[in-house]
Amino acid sequence: MLKKLLMRTQHSSRLWAALAALCIGTTLLLLSVMIWWNFSELLYGKNQNDTLGSTFLVIGKRVTEHNMGVANATVFQQADIDSLRSAPQVQEVGVITSNHFPVYAMMGGNLPLATDLPLECVPDKFIDNMPEDWQWQPGNRSLPIIVSSQFLDIYNYVFAPSQGLPQLSETSVKMIALNLKVGEGDKAEMFSAHVVGFSDRIGSVLVPQSFIDYGNKVHGKPGVSEAPSQLIIKAKDPSDVKFGNYLKTHDYATNSQNLRWSKIRAIVQVVTSATGVLALLLMGIGTLVFILFIELTIARAQHSLTLLLQVGYGPRYLSKFMIMRFLPMVLGTVIVSMIITIVAQFVASGIVKDQGLVLPSLPGWPVWAALAVSTSILVLLVTKSISGAIKKH
Repeated sequence: MLKKLLMRTQHSSRLWAALAALCIGTTLLLLSVMIWWNFSELLYGKNQNDTLGSTFLVIGKRVTEHNMGVANATVFQQADIDSLRSAPQVQEVGVITSNHFPVYAMMGGNLPLATDLPLECVPDKFIDNMPEDWQWQPGNRSLPIIVSSQFLDIYNYVFAPSQGLPQLSETSVKMIALNLKVGEGDKAEMFSAHVVGFSDRIGSVLVPQSFIDYGNKVHGKPGVSEAPSQLIIKAKDPSDVKFGNYLKTHDYATNSQNLRWSKIRAIVQVVTSATGVLALLLMGIGTLVFILFIELTIARAQHSLTLLLQVGYGPRYLSKFMIMRFLPMVLGTVIVSMIITIVAQFVASGIVKDQGLVLPSLPGWPVWAALAVSTSILVLLVTKSISGAIKKH
């Protein structure tokens, strides 16, 4: 009886328009939070996707016409390193140590290649794709090395085709013996090097720190500065304006390609912010129309409402009745939005998995927090509007 008396306009087109606006707005809000959270997970999450290389930068002092040929003009002193550690967005700083001794590499097998080979080492925590056998002790003639993935690409797509040499996969490269002649004259030593991994982060040939220390001590050229010419840093947000200004002020150079994910992150933030504003606008319009519909429904049932109050129905009971009629509609739109978001997250995790990246298959806590806050606000507004409209009559 109460339904027939009070809910005469339940199937109005205005109601469905309001619910549609609420559903679209809530979905856009959750998706914008989900996109922001996913990108943060790719860069800084527990399942660290190191292949992005977004927060690790190799920097050096820029070579200019004024410092060309000036001794130690482009090396980092301890004061420079300490200053960089306190720079905006910088979380960690690592020293890249290079060899100060001659190294001559000869490739075995059917690849008659020989060249001088520069070597470097970095702290282990800065190495992506850390191999298990990454260690060396003095007296050991077997030396593990990590090669930049770019080196292999240059060989396969530039050098090998032009010289009529076979192209190589990563697995085949690891099977090739590489003989290293370290030092000069009678003191020269021979080592058998083997590739144990590839790095997407550092564009050089890496060896364990112990080997560089040994070579510099035993075969190092006298008078060569031991100060590093390059550093590797971990920055929380390299796209930060203050961080960029710090690099410019100190005339530090880095590969702009290393900042590509930070630039994308800035774009993602703008897009998600704009989507979030649009979502809030749609939710506001939908909520307003929904509340107006409720008040219109109660106003049209004014005669029936007055009669029910006269026969003994209390305002609280009638408010509860109306709330139980309209609230499931709001919760239904929220559930639909959440289902769409869960499906979108599952699809996104599958897509990035094909690219070698890791994302959770379910939305993270920021999405659930946004859902809880938006739902609570909607429920509060609906219940207050119904209670207020009942009391007026």
